[in-house]
Amino acid sequence: MKMKENDLTIQAMKKIITSALGILLAWGATAQEEPDTTRFKLGESEIVIISKGDVSVKGDTLTVEDGEGEEEDDKPDTDGHWAGIEFGPTLLLNSSMKSSFPDDPQWENDPGKSFSWNINILEHKFPIYRNYIGLTTGLGFNFTGVGLKQQALNVDSDSLWVTQDTVNSFTKNKLRASYLTVPLLLEFCTNGDGDDNGFYLAAGVIGGIRIGSSVKTKTEDSKAVSRDTYALNAFRLDAAVKLGYNSWGVFANYSLLPLFDTDKTAAVYPLTFGLSYTF
Repeated sequence: MKMKENDLTIQAMKKIITSALGILLAWGATAQEEPDTTRFKLGESEIVIISKGDVSVKGDTLTVEDGEGEEEDDKPDTDGHWAGIEFGPTLLLNSSMKSSFPDDPQWENDPGKSFSWNINILEHKFPIYRNYIGLTTGLGFNFTGVGLKQQALNVDSDSLWVTQDTVNSFTKNKLRASYLTVPLLLEFCTNGDGDDNGFYLAAGVIGGIRIGSSVKTKTEDSKAVSRDTYALNAFRLDAAVKLGYNSWGVFANYSLLPLFDTDKTAAVYPLTFGLSYTF
């Protein structure tokens, strides 16, 4: 009789220990035999952890189930519209948003020879309401080329100026600058499922830091690249807007900061617009 009572006590203790271990292991188990299942042997008993959540005991088998997969399915995906490629012409404007520079005609650039590339490589969208509304940030690179006229660009510690080149006939005379860029855009999308289908509108600002600049010249007989800061501001801040459908769209960026140090030359504000394709 005592043996039977001892056996019952041992079985009861085994179930208690099995249940306690199963609950603890459900919180912290890391060794998985299958992608969503963890199994442990405790004597003749088996503990099966499928996921975190519901706990069920059948015989000597404890099963812990979890709705983690369902939560992931229920959680909406988000899709920003930053990562991709943008390309378009660049206009240089004065503080009145006009393209004329009476005192500095060298900044009346040729839009047909002035282009910007934006290569945006990383993005993350913070949802505000599913995928319909969210804040998008990321990382990218801007490459701007400004086509100059038949003048040579010069710079020193005090000023930036041009001299008329009466000897060479330039087939290319371009000021180039590259920037590391980071956006902060408020996005509105018509599709809440987090894919590329539907219309989108994004507006905000894009900050940048200059990582390189040069002037590239080319004549019939020679070509040269001169590297300098050319009084370019180290930072840029653009007001930006993007509008599109699916992966294709249009964009416009207007600089809120002067392109150059205004102590050395006129205040110049680039305006770039064109086509975009998001990944």
